[in-house]
Amino acid sequence: MTHVADEVPLTLQGTPPKTLGVLDQGALWANLGVSLLGFSGALYLLDPLGNAPLSLIAALTATVVGSLIGTSMVGLAAIPGTQTGQPSMVLLRGLFGAKASYVPTVLNIVQMLGWGAFELWVIAKAASAIFSGVPYQVWVIAAGVLTTALTIWPLGAVRLIRRYVTIGVIVSMIWFTWYLVSEAPAHTGGGWTAFPAAVDYVIALSVSWVPMAADFARHSRSSKAAFTGVVGGYTLAQVACLGLGVYAVAIAGADAVLADGTAVFGPFVAAPLGALFFAILVLRETDQSFANVYSTTVSLQNLMPRVDRRVFSTSIGVLTIAIALVVDVTSYGAFLGVIGAVFVPMFAVLAVDYFVLGGADRWNTDENAPSRWTMLVPWALGFVAYWLTTSTPTVPAWDGFWASAREVIGFTRQPWMNGALGGALVAALVALVIGLLLRRAARR
Repeated sequence: MTHVADEVPLTLQGTPPKTLGVLDQGALWANLGVSLLGFSGALYLLDPLGNAPLSLIAALTATVVGSLIGTSMVGLAAIPGTQTGQPSMVLLRGLFGAKASYVPTVLNIVQMLGWGAFELWVIAKAASAIFSGVPYQVWVIAAGVLTTALTIWPLGAVRLIRRYVTIGVIVSMIWFTWYLVSEAPAHTGGGWTAFPAAVDYVIALSVSWVPMAADFARHSRSSKAAFTGVVGGYTLAQVACLGLGVYAVAIAGADAVLADGTAVFGPFVAAPLGALFFAILVLRETDQSFANVYSTTVSLQNLMPRVDRRVFSTSIGVLTIAIALVVDVTSYGAFLGVIGAVFVPMFAVLAVDYFVLGGADRWNTDENAPSRWTMLVPWALGFVAYWLTTSTPTVPAWDGFWASAREVIGFTRQPWMNGALGGALVAALVALVIGLLLRRAARR
């Protein structure tokens, strides 16, 4: 039962309305692809290893390649949501079983809380760049309240984004492209050494949405609309966002952005009419925090399916505000690395089981769906493969552990290796082998 006929059911027992077309999905994902964190995060794209800067063409190529790979994963992860009408974490009951699905559900809740806090942080910092006299805490609370309100009426928020917000974002992005490209100094030097790490970074930006893709796709009118909206909308927007970030970093100075990630906002505000157009992007950023808080809400419903989602939304909104008031954004790059390592292999297992091994015909999302512990094996091995093959640094202790692990097993990571692709390939192959063996055993 819902409080509004064309809104998301209050509990998992309700029937999800199919009201979102390709334009709704495209607008939603295009707006999610334009992130203020993407502007400041362009520094990680330009020099993901911290000692081997990319050339401009290498950085832009990594943006396109990583975006296409990552958004294709997100788009495929959205299709089961459309076909079953279930949100992402409930879908995982079919992959891992009801009880085992609690493992990725808890991980997703942690991820989304982190993303939500990061988003409130960047909204507050960006707003402070325009209105310097207002305390950071005020902006965090204001953005958090607006975010929470949007999660109460999520489908209404998506329609609002399509009808009004997207136009303002497009105009703003065009305006800033003209200014930043013309003002930025020429990007000279650099090479391709860190290209795999840069692709890893961009994939992680995209694939972090895999665990929430079905949360909105289940309301799509068709699988085609969901897939096209994700891949088309998000890819174009993320490429444009990171591209602008590269030029903004060049104007602000890499050292300044490294010392303070919010320094990248300066060139935007300094542009003619920059405060106005940047304010549009700041206001739009609430769709990022909205998507994260909403995904946390429906993830919690996998654990407690009969609880009114409005209770979860309000509670998570308050908690996200509290985290944002003390968050340390310097861990952003490492945070993205962990996201990629966890969710890229999980997607690979889901894709093989659902699309290749015929899972779509037997997908069981009941509360008593039997455990499929064997599917945790390829996920875990994919996680290991990710860290063995990635070149993206996180924190010294963790990186040192995996360097020692490579030495113990006699594995040498080659410069061309990519953690996201390595983790996905291993997880997919192991899932395929296990699935075929189980199918053969069942026939006997």
